Amino acid sequence: MYKNYINGKWTESKSGETFLSGNPANGETLGELTRSTAQDVEEAVNAARQAFDAWRKTPAPRRAEVLFRAGQAMVERKDELGRLLTREMGKVLPEALGDIQEGIDMTFYMAGEGRRLFGETVPAELPNKFAMSVREPVGVVGAITPWNFPFAIPTWKLMPALVAGNTVVFKPSSETSILAATLVQIMEEAGLPPGVLNLVLGPGDPVGDAVVEHPGINLISFTGSTDVGRSIMAKAAPSLKRVSLEMGGKNAILVMEDANLDLALEGIIWSAFGTSGQRCTAASRIIMHRSVRQSLTAMMVDRVRGLRLGDGLLPTTDMGPVVNRSQLEKVHRYTQIGLKEGAKLLSGGDICGRDGCERGFFYLPTIFDDVIPSMRIAQEEIFGPTTAIITVDSLEEAVRVNNDTGFGLVASIYTSDVNKAFTAMRDLSVGIVYVNAGTIGAEIQLPFGGRRGTSNGHREAGQAALDVYTEWKSIYVDYSGRLQRAQIDV
Repeated sequence: MYKNYINGKWTESKSGETFLSGNPANGETLGELTRSTAQDVEEAVNAARQAFDAWRKTPAPRRAEVLFRAGQAMVERKDELGRLLTREMGKVLPEALGDIQEGIDMTFYMAGEGRRLFGETVPAELPNKFAMSVREPVGVVGAITPWNFPFAIPTWKLMPALVAGNTVVFKPSSETSILAATLVQIMEEAGLPPGVLNLVLGPGDPVGDAVVEHPGINLISFTGSTDVGRSIMAKAAPSLKRVSLEMGGKNAILVMEDANLDLALEGIIWSAFGTSGQRCTAASRIIMHRSVRQSLTAMMVDRVRGLRLGDGLLPTTDMGPVVNRSQLEKVHRYTQIGLKEGAKLLSGGDICGRDGCERGFFYLPTIFDDVIPSMRIAQEEIFGPTTAIITVDSLEEAVRVNNDTGFGLVASIYTSDVNKAFTAMRDLSVGIVYVNAGTIGAEIQLPFGGRRGTSNGHREAGQAALDVYTEWKSIYVDYSGRLQRAQIDV
């Protein structure tokens, strides 16, 4: 049985209850896990608070050495971890290995910050006075992570938090908790002291709620849906804890009249149907110039009908299952919504229950045409293998359509005109822009996040992540030997 990890020990929940983790491709039971309660969260928070003082005083280069050792272990176990990820979450093995590699990259990148964590030195306005700023850890971090990137996203949160000197209470998705427990085991074996990283397994209610509402947690870092993010902000407000939210997307690929259509097709298929559309960066809207609509639409339908669904461990599989029955039913409801709104179904649009899909949660890759920007399928995050074609007559119209949603994570433009590319880079109201590439594939050394309902202003990855997990302290040293009054004695 997979257990909680609290204060350096693997322990069962106080409830004595358990839940199962299964393979969404075939229903195989992968393991039994302890089901936590608010009391388990209480113990985890207490352990994190007790460990904080010693960990924050550990020199940052020494903290980083733990991350370097963990990263090396991930490299050595990459194939094993990738196969486990495919079995527990469903994405095809090459994507699963990419998920693991992203976690490796983030771990090594943040380990490098152990010898940086830069502050600033600036000139003081008075003589014989020194001025500087330094970063300090926030305290105890509550990290709540989703199932779609069950290895990469936890490292986005855990690694910057730990190298900066914070301690952590980690609550992963119930759908992918075995992989989360394996990640914590790697950190333990790398030499992380007891109490610095604590794992509590179980559902959002009560475990996630207890993490969010606990007064002993100083920062909540959450990735998930916008609705849950709003709820977390409201629950965290009474204690004034810091909240960092990475939430939904309704991303678009803009294909202009001068685009390389073969290249655009590759980006569309990868972005719309990679990970079965279960990415916050998935391309769920294709905004096409009218002049390329007929040819590109035909190309898309032809390619999508050739995609092979199945177990992600099989080399013949192009697209795996969605993560569970609830998600499968949600995707299908949106198909019905699109049809009722008057969109034209070009391919897919149904649950796949044949050709090796009988025991899993498979949905046929779905394309809608004749989509109006105001339709729900063009406004709401579906989080499945569904994309909507919207026709426009100009770049200006394409940009307006892209920006007119409640989300603002990523957008892509295919064009051969450098002027169009730079106009789009300037005017697309998103956090990430791709030119002549799809909407998925962000790298860890740049900030990741968006606008409007996608984020509450913070960013993950890159140097920007350190601003989430640290507080700034300004320091003035006056060695003049006399009182000097700032802004007065100048």
